[in-house]
Amino acid sequence: MSISNGTESSILRTADLSAGYGRSQVLFGIDFNVAAGQTVALIGRNGAGKTTFLQTLMGEVAPMSGGIAFRGASVDALAPSARAMRGLGYVPQETPVFRNLSVRDNLLAGAVNHKTTGDLDQVISLFPKLADRMRQAAGTLSGGERKMLGICRALLGRPALLMLDEPTEGVWIGVIEEIADRLSQLQDRMAIVIVEQHLDLALRLADRVDVMDRGKIALSGAPDTVRENPEFLRLLAP
Repeated sequence: MSISNGTESSILRTADLSAGYGRSQVLFGIDFNVAAGQTVALIGRNGAGKTTFLQTLMGEVAPMSGGIAFRGASVDALAPSARAMRGLGYVPQETPVFRNLSVRDNLLAGAVNHKTTGDLDQVISLFPKLADRMRQAAGTLSGGERKMLGICRALLGRPALLMLDEPTEGVWIGVIEEIADRLSQLQDRMAIVIVEQHLDLALRLADRVDVMDRGKIALSGAPDTVRENPEFLRLLAP
């Protein structure tokens, strides 16, 4: 099923999107929209389907039904690399790095649309710690530095929409705040979808919060509205 965007301001939209692995269905009929310049926080219990949803948007998991439109056109038939070329950026939860390659070479591997020194300098300016490690093997970085590297590598593709899966998982509080500050800077440049377990961070960044439960979006709205909804804590309870 192919769809096109319903409004000019919509950068990504899904219609009745279902997906899973083999015969195991994980997502059930999701209608989802991200407007240009909007930040959407996607939260929920472990196993709610958040990662599967991002992987389906990126083309790593094939839909069982429904469709995905990005920047005004269906991307249902496109491979992940082609979606990246169109401006869909993705930082997975387990940020993969080429461990034996330098930080610089890892970054250049992400420049799917452009390879210029100016782009490299611009993204490194977000996380100056990486500037001191450009020749260092990526496998020797700390967990927080690998998260920074994953974000910078995705940004080198010049995304119109950046999707991040748990960008602060496993990093200490100082790095969490640094990543949060940098994401707030990026909000003026692109749309963002963030899966995040740190609720205060997610609610602080988001224009809209979608709470997933059992493969569906069970609650959606402005951060303050969602936080005050009696269903909010029940949906997040273990």
